[in-house]
Amino acid sequence: MKKRYIYSCILGGTFFAVPYLALGIGALPAAAIGVAAYGAGNLLFKDRTKIDLSDDISFNDKEDLKKAQTMVKEIREISAKLESSDIVKNTKEICNTSDKIIDTVIEKPEKIKKIRNFLSYYLPVTKKILERYDEIENQKLNTTETQKFMGSVEEMIAKIKKAFEEQLSNIYQTEMIDTDAELKVFESMLKSDGFIDNIDFDIDKNKEV
Repeated sequence: MKKRYIYSCILGGTFFAVPYLALGIGALPAAAIGVAAYGAGNLLFKDRTKIDLSDDISFNDKEDLKKAQTMVKEIREISAKLESSDIVKNTKEICNTSDKIIDTVIEKPEKIKKIRNFLSYYLPVTKKILERYDEIENQKLNTTETQKFMGSVEEMIAKIKKAFEEQLSNIYQTEMIDTDAELKVFESMLKSDGFIDNIDFDIDKNKEV
């Protein structure tokens, strides 16, 4: 039973007993006072540690997240008009990763600081690059400069895809480090109790292999 309800019961019982036993107030009015006190106790002792999105994300951050969602939708619409299969595939993955980044921060508002550049620069510039690419592609030009531009954009979109995946990974960096440390402690306990010989939980080492 939560402490909140225990304290509320004590408060309600006290406010029932004092009027009824000490002051000679009738049982029904005393019970009403006790119920009211119980309700007030619930509010007074309510757990306030839960994250409130409205308190943890400022109005401007909320607006930035909404704009980012709109931008991802617009990037998808641009991608649907492009002819290059490679750039379409990479752009689709960029959008999927962007959705995950935004959804993660909505669920974990304390992570907002990690994606400010993503919201204010990376995503808008990605959209602008794709808009220019779409514009040039529609002109059906076959000049050396045009081909060079198209190739540069395709290479850049591939790099952006990888960068966005790294951005998503960085959001969970703290959790991964904490879990890695916990795994090592767990491994040591299992070893000391004689249940295992050797398991390497080192995330960084495994990544290199």
